[in-house]
Amino acid sequence: MRVFALLYGLICHSLFAVAVGLMMWSLYHGMASGWGRLDGDAAVAGNFLLLVQFPLIHSFLLSQRGRALLARLIPGGCGKELSSTTYVIVACLQLILVFAAWSPSGTVWYRAEGSARLLLTLSFAGAWVLLLRSMYDAGLALQTGALGWTAVFAGRKPVYPVFCPLGLFRYCRQPIYASFALILWTGPVWTPDQLFIASAWTIYALAGPMFKEKRFERFHGESFREYQRQVPYWFPPFRLKR
Repeated sequence: MRVFALLYGLICHSLFAVAVGLMMWSLYHGMASGWGRLDGDAAVAGNFLLLVQFPLIHSFLLSQRGRALLARLIPGGCGKELSSTTYVIVACLQLILVFAAWSPSGTVWYRAEGSARLLLTLSFAGAWVLLLRSMYDAGLALQTGALGWTAVFAGRKPVYPVFCPLGLFRYCRQPIYASFALILWTGPVWTPDQLFIASAWTIYALAGPMFKEKRFERFHGESFREYQRQVPYWFPPFRLKR
């Protein structure tokens, strides 16, 4: 079982690296580098299906039925312990599918040059730093899939992080989704494809966490509702002092 857990972890983190690398490259270049070969209306339909499959499956697997399905995917009696790793593997495969199978329109609206490109590149990199920090604050082992396989490798039950608003979570309730949205809008190349994916996934980044917060309300009760009253949903308000 330890060998299996180690191999499973290797698969998870390899897919994670590929998914993040593809996402960085594709969004930085305006979604113009996909390998899909559809044209016209077929390309629009195919790209639309690629876009919607990610939030739909991603959200379903966080539900009670989705978590039960994840626990059954791996045989041998350790599916439940590996479910967090399996969840990350599925998410990575979804992202790889989106960015590898995307059919680019071939139209470029804007390509920043000079100081504008430098500014947008720094903004893009900064959004990724915010995302990494948000994942760290939320529990990096859980976010990267390490929590499940390392627990099985050590012969123990996975210990999930207890909700505690640390780091960026002290300033907004959904820093991961907010950082993700910033990544979508800070690339130096703009195409119809980029606008398509940025608009669709920003809507998901705004709406998706609402269902997550409902689950947190049921689990944590009044303590989480007090957190909601004190901390803004996305970005903290900026107040000007007299």
